Amino acid sequence: QVQAVESGGGLVQAGGSLRLSCAASGRTFSSYVLAWFRQAPGKEREFVAGISRRGGYTNYADSVKGRFTISRDNAKNMVYLQMSSLNDEDTAVYSCAATLDGINVSDPRRFRFWGQGTQVTVSS
Repeated sequence: QVQAVESGGGLVQAGGSLRLSCAASGRTFSSYVLAWFRQAPGKEREFVAGISRRGGYTNYADSVKGRFTISRDNAKNMVYLQMSSLNDEDTAVYSCAATLDGINVSDPRRFRFWGQGTQVTVSS
């Protein structure tokens, strides 16, 4: 019932910034907790950031806390990830995902809908 398409990925220099966008469609977009995940080659999918249904609460992985900011605009059915101070450890495919569970969820198995992913490559 919910579809998502990510955009904004690309090549960026270490220390730089990048903003990812996820355009979602569905009748009940505002009912979902949204999150960003990433997966680097040879590694497991990793939780990055989550945001509550109305955007009043956010949750971040320790590795990105203070550098990344997640936000959403329910009127536009959009979720964003603003990334700053990027380093080569941030190189990965980034995907947005949606769940009907609460904000305190980071297990990818609990997310029902996924975007196709967008590649972020940080050059060092």
